[in-house]
Amino acid sequence: MRQLIKTINRCALAALALVGTSAAFAQSSVTLYGRVNTTFEHQKEGNVSKTGLFNNSSRFGFKGQEDLGGGLMAGFQLESGFDSSTGATSSTFFGRQSEVNLAGGFGMLRLGNFTSESYYATADFISNHNHDTGSSSDALYAYPARDANKIAYHAPSLGGATFEAGWAMHEQASGTGGKNSLDLAANYEIGKLGLGAGYSKLDDQNQFAVRASYSTGPFVVGAYVQRDKNVFFANGGNRTNVRLSGAYIMGVSEFHLNVGRAGKYSNVADSAATQYTVGYNYNLSKRTKIYTYYTRINNNHNASYGVATAGNDFSSFAMGVRHNF
Repeated sequence: MRQLIKTINRCALAALALVGTSAAFAQSSVTLYGRVNTTFEHQKEGNVSKTGLFNNSSRFGFKGQEDLGGGLMAGFQLESGFDSSTGATSSTFFGRQSEVNLAGGFGMLRLGNFTSESYYATADFISNHNHDTGSSSDALYAYPARDANKIAYHAPSLGGATFEAGWAMHEQASGTGGKNSLDLAANYEIGKLGLGAGYSKLDDQNQFAVRASYSTGPFVVGAYVQRDKNVFFANGGNRTNVRLSGAYIMGVSEFHLNVGRAGKYSNVADSAATQYTVGYNYNLSKRTKIYTYYTRINNNHNASYGVATAGNDFSSFAMGVRHNF
């Protein structure tokens, strides 16, 4: 009897090992990736200046796919932010992204926490000198979407056009006033011309934006126009935000210029602002670049874009290194 029990145990352990091995073989790819992006800056807000090292959305993550057969793929992506100037991790470890998805000929179903696709369809294409991070990031773009507790459907590409719809749930008890968030995005690529549109809504906040980008030879140009309601001011009313960008690529050198203008909110007097950035990037390799930029935000009396006190202006001169892995 003891010998029989030992034999059964050995078979069970062998079966478990075989299951684990099969799962490992089924996993077609797992990738570790990330970016370390740090600047040395002299910043000024109002009459107060400071000099130091600053993090520019450094992060690392894991992503992978499993081929389930029949054209069906399972995937995941986990991404964590950290402060590259101190090494401190984010308070929510995988707060940047924590997603599981299923993809096939029907498109992709996404579940978890991930950035609004309406942002990627519009603003992300335009502020590309430092990938819309750090002190020169787009301070005027209105982002009312909720990223967490989200379910989204990404349709398959059709003639260069893609579409995604996302729904983020508030997950609060009935009657407590929680609101769900809606996010819609569309992109269309035809040759060197790219077009995009995005809409998002959370309670009484909403935004709609359209984008166009074009590359010809060494030149890359782009612009977006956004109309939002109540995003930066409660009951602020409506506002129009416009951003233009241009880049000249000469070998390993990139010359960048972008200008944004946010009009005043209809219910808030003297709330307009302007932001502009001039930058230069030098690519040491496909993964590593050094760069410098000067950025400035001019706020009207009741505007507080990029600053703690309304009416203050902000500026920064920066030199940085960015490495992707």
